[in-house]
Amino acid sequence: MSIRNRPVCPPISGFEKSWHEGDGAGGVCQVHRAGCEIILCEDATRRDKARLFVALNVDGLTAFRREIVERSIPTEKSWWGYDVIKIVDPDGNELLFPAAE
Repeated sequence: MSIRNRPVCPPISGFEKSWHEGDGAGGVCQVHRAGCEIILCEDATRRDKARLFVALNVDGLTAFRREIVERSIPTEKSWWGYDVIKIVDPDGNELLFPAAE
């Protein structure tokens, strides 16, 4: 679904748009609902895969890093405006987490 040509989330979802790059003409926007914020990015080269940025509070990030080590979860260093931890799931979807607290 194009985030430029259609509503980002159906009104029934309860998500509201926080901002949209390029005054609504860009391919990146953020939606929020009940403290959950999701940044959506449209990329023509990634039509069959998703990329999701997950922000955690300090305690959640500390626990997450511990779990990565304990479970030997493969990670990569990447960049999303700043350093992030990237985990690629078996379907090729990318999950990005802040690298710094």
